[in-house]
Amino acid sequence: MAHISVQVEDFDLGAEYRRLCGDAPGAGAVVTFCGLVREFYDADGSEEVRELRLEHYPGMTEKCILDIVGQAERRWDLLAVRVIHRVGALRPGDQIVFAGVAGRHRGEAFEAANFIMDYLKSEAPFWKKQFTGSGSEWVSTRESDRQALLRWVRPDRRSRREA
Repeated sequence: MAHISVQVEDFDLGAEYRRLCGDAPGAGAVVTFCGLVREFYDADGSEEVRELRLEHYPGMTEKCILDIVGQAERRWDLLAVRVIHRVGALRPGDQIVFAGVAGRHRGEAFEAANFIMDYLKSEAPFWKKQFTGSGSEWVSTRESDRQALLRWVRPDRRSRREA
């Protein structure tokens, strides 16, 4: 069972965890990740982020996230998945993303959560503009995020279901 949401409103981590557990009776593992807006985005940490604005294309973004979740569900034996991604104006320290995975085994749950986050970071159609003291700029996908995707296409990183 998968639930995704793209929303302006903040989310309650405890409530999302309880919903995930409720959607997955018999789970042996629940893995959750909550991403926060960073205070410094650039590599050298010289520009303090005052605000991060996220835009998306409604309909297309949700479809892409559902596709990412579907890929994870085909790779691993998952019982439930919840993904929330916020849009709009956010400040450093604000919650920006939640990914929760329930499965029978911890290894699969951890792998699936990592897979979902790696693909969200690089493939989901969100446009981010950061505002600092010296102005604003669009944020592009980092090379390290692109490299993280490669681990999911290597033959030695296939799930048990694919092997």
